[in-house]
Amino acid sequence: MQRSIQAGIAARIGKYSDAVEVTDSQGMRTLYVSGTPGLDAQTGHVPEDFAAQADLAWRNLEAILAAADMSVDDIVKLTQTLTRRDDVAAYRDIRERHLGAHRPASMLSFVSGLVWPQMLIELEAVAVR
Repeated sequence: MQRSIQAGIAARIGKYSDAVEVTDSQGMRTLYVSGTPGLDAQTGHVPEDFAAQADLAWRNLEAILAAADMSVDDIVKLTQTLTRRDDVAAYRDIRERHLGAHRPASMLSFVSGLVWPQMLIELEAVAVR
């Protein structure tokens, strides 16, 4: 079984789901979360400040997980994309605040740009419950 999760973030960018949940025959649920930027789902505003964007990206990710009755503790794979290497230290502090002691498999990469030029971060995740 498959269902689309809508938390209002992806709708601000394009025509896709915030996440897709797949349930296997034993009831195990796997949630595939789309790239989630630090934008305000209500207004579409993207803060200029990296720390504000990163915190908002995490809050958006948490909202998507909550819409599927999951939390950051259910994340098994986390992909983090930043546009500036200088933001790594600030990002790690923000990530630690949101993840706590949880340590999912993880990848951090750098790109020259994201879908909107003002976006500095995007998070993608796979969660299982």
